[in-house]
Amino acid sequence: MQLHLSSWPEIEAYLKTSKAILIPIGSTEQHGPNGLLGTDALCPEIIGKRAGDEAGILVAPTFNVGQAQHHMAFPGTITLKPSTMIAAMKDWAESLARHGFERLYWLNGHGGNINTINAAFSEIYHGISFDRVGSNNPPLRCTLRNWWELPGVMDVCKQLFPIGEGHHATPSEVSITYFAYPEAQKQVAMTPKIAPVGPIYDAEDYRRRFPDGRIGSDPSQATPEAGGKIVAAAVKAVIAEFRKFASE
Repeated sequence: MQLHLSSWPEIEAYLKTSKAILIPIGSTEQHGPNGLLGTDALCPEIIGKRAGDEAGILVAPTFNVGQAQHHMAFPGTITLKPSTMIAAMKDWAESLARHGFERLYWLNGHGGNINTINAAFSEIYHGISFDRVGSNNPPLRCTLRNWWELPGVMDVCKQLFPIGEGHHATPSEVSITYFAYPEAQKQVAMTPKIAPVGPIYDAEDYRRRFPDGRIGSDPSQATPEAGGKIVAAAVKAVIAEFRKFASE
Protein backbone atom coordinates (compact mmCIF):
# COMPACT_ATOMS: atom_id res chain seq x y z
CA MET A 1 0.00 0.00 0.00
CA GLN A 2 1.54 3.28 -1.11
CA LEU A 3 0.64 6.60 0.43
CA HIS A 4 0.99 8.37 -2.92
CA LEU A 5 -1.52 6.00 -4.52
CA SER A 6 -4.02 6.18 -1.66
CA SER A 7 -6.81 8.61 -0.91
CA TRP A 8 -7.15 10.36 2.44
CA PRO A 9 -10.11 8.17 3.49
CA GLU A 10 -7.93 5.10 2.84
CA ILE A 11 -5.17 6.51 5.08
CA GLU A 12 -7.73 7.32 7.75
CA ALA A 13 -8.94 3.72 7.59
CA TYR A 14 -5.37 2.37 7.72
CA LEU A 15 -4.69 4.35 10.90
CA LYS A 16 -7.51 2.49 12.62
CA THR A 17 -5.53 -0.74 12.18
CA SER A 18 -1.91 0.45 12.31
CA LYS A 19 0.04 3.50 13.47
CA ALA A 20 3.20 2.51 11.57
CA ILE A 21 4.58 3.57 8.20
CA LEU A 22 7.69 2.63 6.21
CA ILE A 23 9.71 5.49 4.73
CA PRO A 24 12.33 4.66 2.07
CA ILE A 25 15.24 7.07 2.35
CA GLY A 26 18.32 7.28 0.18
CA SER A 27 20.37 9.51 -2.07
CA THR A 28 20.77 10.71 -5.66
CA GLU A 29 24.43 10.22 -6.52
CA GLN A 30 26.82 8.60 -8.95
CA HIS A 31 27.14 4.82 -8.75
CA GLY A 32 30.01 4.10 -11.08
CA PRO A 33 29.89 3.80 -14.85
CA ASN A 34 27.01 1.30 -14.99
CA GLY A 35 25.03 2.18 -11.85
CA LEU A 36 21.94 4.39 -11.83
CA LEU A 37 22.13 7.77 -10.11
CA GLY A 38 19.04 6.84 -8.12
CA THR A 39 20.43 3.55 -6.83
CA ASP A 40 20.51 4.46 -3.13
CA ALA A 41 16.94 5.72 -3.24
CA LEU A 42 15.67 3.00 -5.57
CA CYS A 43 16.92 0.07 -3.48
CA PRO A 44 14.85 0.87 -0.35
CA GLU A 45 11.96 1.99 -2.55
CA ILE A 46 11.92 -1.31 -4.46
CA ILE A 47 12.20 -3.39 -1.29
CA GLY A 48 9.67 -1.26 0.56
CA LYS A 49 7.08 -1.35 -2.20
CA ARG A 50 7.22 -5.12 -2.45
CA ALA A 51 6.97 -5.47 1.31
CA GLY A 52 3.98 -3.14 1.27
CA ASP A 53 2.26 -5.04 -1.52
CA GLU A 54 2.85 -8.39 0.17
CA ALA A 55 2.04 -7.49 3.77
CA GLY A 56 -0.27 -4.48 3.58
CA ILE A 57 2.38 -2.14 4.98
CA LEU A 58 1.85 1.54 4.24
CA VAL A 59 4.85 2.95 2.34
CA ALA A 60 5.56 6.68 2.24
CA PRO A 61 7.03 8.58 -0.71
CA THR A 62 10.77 8.06 -1.00
CA PHE A 63 13.04 10.63 0.62
CA ASN A 64 15.36 10.44 -2.35
CA VAL A 65 18.02 13.13 -1.85
CA GLY A 66 20.48 12.86 1.02
CA GLN A 67 24.12 13.32 2.00
CA ALA A 68 26.17 13.13 -1.20
CA GLN A 69 28.59 16.06 -1.15
CA HIS A 70 31.58 13.76 -1.74
CA HIS A 71 30.04 12.66 -5.06
CA MET A 72 29.49 16.17 -6.39
CA ALA A 73 32.42 15.96 -8.85
CA PHE A 74 30.26 13.53 -10.89
CA PRO A 75 27.43 15.04 -13.00
CA GLY A 76 23.90 14.29 -11.90
CA THR A 77 24.56 14.03 -8.18
CA ILE A 78 22.24 16.08 -5.95
CA THR A 79 22.93 16.67 -2.27
CA LEU A 80 21.48 18.33 0.81
CA LYS A 81 23.27 20.09 3.63
CA PRO A 82 22.99 18.05 6.85
CA SER A 83 20.94 20.84 8.44
CA THR A 84 18.52 20.86 5.47
CA MET A 85 18.05 17.09 5.60
CA ILE A 86 17.46 17.15 9.36
CA ALA A 87 14.88 19.92 9.00
CA ALA A 88 13.08 18.10 6.17
CA MET A 89 12.99 14.80 8.07
CA LYS A 90 11.61 16.60 11.11
CA ASP A 91 8.87 18.17 8.98
CA TRP A 92 7.99 14.77 7.50
CA ALA A 93 7.84 13.18 10.94
CA GLU A 94 5.74 15.96 12.45
CA SER A 95 3.33 15.85 9.52
CA LEU A 96 2.82 12.11 9.93
CA ALA A 97 2.54 12.38 13.71
CA ARG A 98 -0.14 15.06 13.30
CA HIS A 99 -2.31 12.46 11.57
CA GLY A 100 -1.77 9.84 14.27
CA PHE A 101 1.26 7.87 13.11
CA GLU A 102 3.38 6.70 16.04
CA ARG A 103 5.99 4.41 14.45
CA LEU A 104 8.22 5.60 11.59
CA TYR A 105 10.40 2.87 10.07
CA TRP A 106 13.07 4.55 7.92
CA LEU A 107 14.51 2.06 5.41
CA ASN A 108 17.83 3.53 4.30
CA GLY A 109 19.82 2.93 1.14
CA HIS A 110 22.87 5.17 1.66
CA GLY A 111 25.60 4.75 4.25
CA GLY A 112 26.44 8.44 4.07
CA ASN A 113 22.98 9.25 5.49
CA ILE A 114 23.38 7.37 8.75
CA ASN A 115 24.86 10.10 10.96
CA THR A 116 22.42 12.71 9.69
CA ILE A 117 19.41 10.42 10.11
CA ASN A 118 20.36 9.75 13.71
CA ALA A 119 20.82 13.47 14.30
CA ALA A 120 17.35 14.04 12.81
CA PHE A 121 15.91 11.50 15.24
CA SER A 122 17.44 13.53 18.09
CA GLU A 123 15.80 16.69 16.74
CA ILE A 124 12.46 14.89 16.45
CA TYR A 125 12.62 13.56 20.01
CA HIS A 126 13.79 16.95 21.32
CA GLY A 127 10.64 18.52 19.93
CA ILE A 128 8.45 15.83 21.44
CA SER A 129 10.02 16.18 24.87
CA PHE A 130 9.61 19.95 25.03
CA ASP A 131 6.25 20.20 23.28
CA ARG A 132 4.61 17.65 25.60
CA VAL A 133 5.35 19.17 29.00
CA GLY A 134 5.20 16.71 31.89
CA SER A 135 5.07 13.59 29.73
CA ASN A 136 7.82 10.96 29.66
CA ASN A 137 5.96 8.80 27.15
CA PRO A 138 6.19 10.49 23.75
CA PRO A 139 4.00 8.69 21.22
CA LEU A 140 6.38 8.89 18.26
CA ARG A 141 9.19 6.40 17.72
CA CYS A 142 11.64 6.29 14.82
CA THR A 143 13.91 3.44 13.79
CA LEU A 144 16.62 3.23 11.14
CA ARG A 145 17.42 0.11 9.15
CA ASN A 146 19.95 -0.07 6.33
CA TRP A 147 18.62 -2.55 3.78
CA TRP A 148 21.97 -4.36 3.46
CA GLU A 149 21.98 -5.01 7.22
CA LEU A 150 18.63 -6.78 7.23
CA PRO A 151 18.92 -10.34 8.59
CA GLY A 152 20.09 -12.75 5.91
CA VAL A 153 20.58 -10.17 3.16
CA MET A 154 24.36 -9.87 3.28
CA ASP A 155 24.64 -13.66 3.31
CA VAL A 156 22.86 -13.71 -0.05
CA CYS A 157 25.05 -10.89 -1.38
CA LYS A 158 28.25 -12.70 -0.38
CA GLN A 159 27.06 -15.92 -1.99
CA LEU A 160 26.29 -14.12 -5.22
CA PHE A 161 29.39 -11.93 -5.25
CA PRO A 162 32.20 -13.49 -3.19
CA ILE A 163 34.72 -11.25 -4.96
CA GLY A 164 34.22 -7.62 -5.94
CA GLU A 165 31.29 -6.64 -3.70
CA GLY A 166 33.26 -3.64 -2.46
CA HIS A 167 31.91 -0.55 -0.71
CA HIS A 168 30.30 1.73 -3.29
CA ALA A 169 28.63 0.98 -6.63
CA THR A 170 28.41 -2.63 -5.52
CA PRO A 171 27.10 -5.41 -7.75
CA SER A 172 24.42 -6.11 -5.13
CA GLU A 173 22.83 -2.67 -5.18
CA VAL A 174 23.18 -2.34 -8.95
CA SER A 175 21.52 -5.77 -9.32
CA ILE A 176 18.51 -4.62 -7.31
CA THR A 177 17.95 -1.68 -9.65
CA TYR A 178 18.40 -3.90 -12.71
CA PHE A 179 15.85 -6.34 -11.28
CA ALA A 180 13.24 -3.59 -11.01
CA TYR A 181 14.29 -1.74 -14.19
CA PRO A 182 15.83 -4.29 -16.58
CA GLU A 183 15.52 -1.80 -19.43
CA ALA A 184 18.07 0.40 -17.63
CA GLN A 185 20.91 -2.16 -17.70
CA LYS A 186 24.22 -0.81 -18.95
CA GLN A 187 27.19 -2.77 -20.25
CA VAL A 188 30.42 -0.92 -19.49
CA ALA A 189 34.01 -2.18 -19.53
CA MET A 190 35.78 -1.29 -16.28
CA THR A 191 39.48 -0.94 -15.58
CA PRO A 192 40.70 -2.11 -13.16
CA LYS A 193 38.09 -4.82 -12.79
CA ILE A 194 37.97 -4.31 -9.04
CA ALA A 195 38.19 -0.65 -8.06
CA PRO A 196 40.66 0.70 -5.49
CA VAL A 197 39.73 1.49 -1.90
CA GLY A 198 40.61 4.46 0.27
CA PRO A 199 39.28 7.29 2.43
CA ILE A 200 36.44 9.64 1.54
CA TYR A 201 36.81 13.41 1.92
CA ASP A 202 35.62 16.18 -0.39
CA ALA A 203 34.26 15.82 -3.91
CA GLU A 204 37.38 16.65 -5.91
CA ASP A 205 39.58 14.38 -3.81
CA TYR A 206 37.04 11.58 -4.25
CA ARG A 207 37.17 11.79 -8.03
CA ARG A 208 40.98 11.82 -8.00
CA ARG A 209 41.08 8.65 -5.90
CA PHE A 210 38.18 6.89 -7.63
CA PRO A 211 38.03 8.19 -11.23
CA ASP A 212 35.01 6.15 -12.33
CA GLY A 213 33.18 6.44 -8.99
CA ARG A 214 33.55 2.88 -7.72
CA ILE A 215 35.15 1.93 -4.38
CA GLY A 216 36.48 -1.63 -4.12
CA SER A 217 33.73 -3.04 -6.32
CA ASP A 218 33.10 -4.81 -9.61
CA PRO A 219 29.50 -3.95 -10.53
CA SER A 220 29.92 -5.46 -14.01
CA GLN A 221 28.76 -8.66 -12.26
CA ALA A 222 25.30 -7.18 -11.62
CA THR A 223 22.29 -9.04 -13.06
CA PRO A 224 18.51 -8.76 -12.66
CA GLU A 225 18.43 -12.39 -11.49
CA ALA A 226 20.82 -11.64 -8.62
CA GLY A 227 18.77 -8.58 -7.75
CA GLY A 228 15.63 -10.67 -7.49
CA LYS A 229 17.26 -12.99 -4.97
CA ILE A 230 18.48 -10.08 -2.85
CA VAL A 231 15.10 -8.36 -2.94
CA ALA A 232 13.30 -11.56 -1.90
CA ALA A 233 15.53 -11.93 1.16
CA ALA A 234 15.20 -8.25 2.05
CA VAL A 235 11.40 -8.19 1.72
CA LYS A 236 11.01 -11.19 4.01
CA ALA A 237 13.22 -9.55 6.63
CA VAL A 238 11.56 -6.13 6.35
CA ILE A 239 8.08 -7.55 6.86
CA ALA A 240 9.11 -9.41 10.02
CA GLU A 241 11.02 -6.46 11.44
CA PHE A 242 8.37 -3.88 10.56
CA ARG A 243 5.59 -5.92 12.18
CA LYS A 244 7.60 -6.25 15.38
CA PHE A 245 8.40 -2.52 15.45
CA ALA A 246 4.76 -1.60 14.74
CA SER A 247 3.52 -3.69 17.66
CA GLU A 248 5.98 -2.43 20.27
